[in-house]
Amino acid sequence: MTTSARAPGGPAPHGSPTDRGGARIPLYTTEFATDPHRVYREMRDRFGALVPIELAPGVPATLVIDYQIARRILNDPEHSRYRAPTVAALNEVEMFPLHGMVEQIAFPLINSFCATGTAELIGEYAFPLTFQVVNSMLGCPADIGQRAAEAMAAIFDGSDTGEADAMLVAALADLTALRHDEPGDDITSRLLRHPAGLDDIEMISQLVSFYGAGIEPLQNLIVNTLRMLLTDDRFAGGLLGGSLTTRAALDEVLFTDPPLANMCTTFPRQPILIDGVWLPAHQPVVISMAACNNDPAVNIGVYLDNSAHLSWSIGPHACPARSVAYLVAQDAIDQLVDALPEMRLAYGAEELSWRPGPFHRALTELPVVFPPSPPLNIDEVTRR
Repeated sequence: MTTSARAPGGPAPHGSPTDRGGARIPLYTTEFATDPHRVYREMRDRFGALVPIELAPGVPATLVIDYQIARRILNDPEHSRYRAPTVAALNEVEMFPLHGMVEQIAFPLINSFCATGTAELIGEYAFPLTFQVVNSMLGCPADIGQRAAEAMAAIFDGSDTGEADAMLVAALADLTALRHDEPGDDITSRLLRHPAGLDDIEMISQLVSFYGAGIEPLQNLIVNTLRMLLTDDRFAGGLLGGSLTTRAALDEVLFTDPPLANMCTTFPRQPILIDGVWLPAHQPVVISMAACNNDPAVNIGVYLDNSAHLSWSIGPHACPARSVAYLVAQDAIDQLVDALPEMRLAYGAEELSWRPGPFHRALTELPVVFPPSPPLNIDEVTRR
């Protein structure tokens, strides 16, 4: 992470942002999960650009909520050795077969509940769909993938992180060993074949990124966008008759309420001066994509065709799986909406609740009702 110039007006204070305004703000509480945007506004009034937070009890960090400072940090070049294999592995993902894969996974899931007239769209649709897509792309058997997904969910919730870390590392070590012995046409095998020559520890680190960004955030992007489609008059009122597209809804969610709200963590190698404050070495600095996107200095309330948000990160830290994530999320939503166009929330939007956790923006459930419909004929639909 690079340093910034010292602010005028004399020496900057040493220490952490706590010197500016008191105790750290916990991001793991139910209060924060219920209304994070209110908390971000209060942070901005109290601390300015850099906020002292706790990611979990006793785990201090600094949260960046200023758009321009976030851009400066995210444009710092790091991890080039690790990024090249990831980009190369993703570049070999073909979009048309991926579209077919999403369809083949989505249709049986929809058929499992379409005749009942009710569904809980996280557990019955969004999670199993993203779980199967990511495992297939990584060449990961379901049993290893289940262990990895459970560990990542615990990490995002901010609970039992030590145990969850160990579970995740063990699962991904097993995946790495499997693809060492049985290589295939999958992302894990491509990472192993890359000229960078990643060792097993580096492989686990790369695979953590795929699972961290591949299941939980993608699941939440699908669910949060479905929530918008079901509750916003511009989209709802007969989902197929809305005035804006699924892609527009995805972009607006990414701007206003991104599923990965706080992430892109860096660790200064030495004390660093930013915005007139010294940040300690080796303490995490976390970018709040949610707060930065909604920074009053840059947010003009226009989201259609606006790609200024930081939800895919930027520069050398930009998400290399952006096109893949868009395709999977849009296809997953479109297949569901096409099959169940009269779907609506089972109860009022104000009754929906959010999972606590410092990193994600995630509903606990998304229950819907709809007129029961016969199962889809998968062969007939795929021939259209």
